[in-house]
Amino acid sequence: METFLLTTKLYIPPPHLNLVSRPHLIERLDEGLRLGHRLTLISASAGSGKTTLLGEWMAAHNLGFGWLSLDEDDNDPARFWSYAIAALQTIRPQLGQSTLPMLHGLQPLPAQAVLTPLLNELAALAKPVILILDDYHLITEKVIHDGVTFLLDHLPHPLHLVIATRVDPPLPLARWRSR
Repeated sequence: METFLLTTKLYIPPPHLNLVSRPHLIERLDEGLRLGHRLTLISASAGSGKTTLLGEWMAAHNLGFGWLSLDEDDNDPARFWSYAIAALQTIRPQLGQSTLPMLHGLQPLPAQAVLTPLLNELAALAKPVILILDDYHLITEKVIHDGVTFLLDHLPHPLHLVIATRVDPPLPLARWRSR
């Protein structure tokens, strides 16, 4: 993991003691995995319990979860993808080793060039992994949204992406829903 990354952004939130359990929502999250959906989008207002729900879901399963708490500073593509890879490396430490040097080269590369080796590594995984991007509404940079679109359009079966946000992100959600 890169030393310039703040590791607390990768911490899975601890479960709340006074949790109001929402088993019907946990079942919906489970259903998305069972059906092989590429993306789970949780879009709700501030304070509605998105992060708490995801924490409860993760505590109920013995799966490979990578967590990334986003903030405004993550609108730099190299920083965003470095953190996303670091979150994946909390599950599989070898992931993204070939991708990281491309993110920090002298000349920024297009998202497709950077993400292709990562997608190939993910496709070779034997066990599923789930990457959770929390507070995605703070991402405003179009090039990052384009990269996430490319990632989801080419997502290999072992990876499932979960986005928690206050507003629907500018991604081609209608196209993905129609598939």
